[in-house]
Amino acid sequence: MTTATLDRKNARTAMFAILGALAMLGLGYASVPLYNLFCRVTGFGGTTQRASESDADVAARLAQSAGGQTISVRFDASVARDMPWTFRPSQPTDTVQIGIRDMTTYVARNDSDVPITGTATYNVEPAQAGRYFNKIQCFCFTEQTLQPGQEVHMPVLYYVDPAALDDPNMKGVEQITLSYTFHRAKDASAN
Repeated sequence: MTTATLDRKNARTAMFAILGALAMLGLGYASVPLYNLFCRVTGFGGTTQRASESDADVAARLAQSAGGQTISVRFDASVARDMPWTFRPSQPTDTVQIGIRDMTTYVARNDSDVPITGTATYNVEPAQAGRYFNKIQCFCFTEQTLQPGQEVHMPVLYYVDPAALDDPNMKGVEQITLSYTFHRAKDASAN
């Protein structure tokens, strides 16, 4: 084997290694949005669904055929360690009719002496209920800024999809827990 042939093989191997490394880097950057998309579509890990008003209207029509079945929804709230807010649900539980829109509120108060911007992460337990828990409006869709000492009531408009009644994995589920955790917004670290 000549030196020129060996150099070409080494250059080709190096090119494949660089392309492989770039592909892995690209997959690394794409993994979070792809995982989020997967969770939203499947409800994996208790990820709730985002619904429109028209989706809720369809669900309400389907609920009529569900015979008025109800389910208990428990509301949970917490804050990250570095978040100087008090955060709680207005009520700990509610019994809702499957397929019918309902609303709850959470109360947040900034206990610090500076404005704080926060963002809420959420999930639903049991995990298989995530694909059937649909939020129409939620404070978790946008960042929230509270002034020092400010207290706000933040609504969540939601419904439980009647399709949950046909899912064998939902048999025996009597309560769904909607849980939120408030964190400082990433761009608000100077606060």
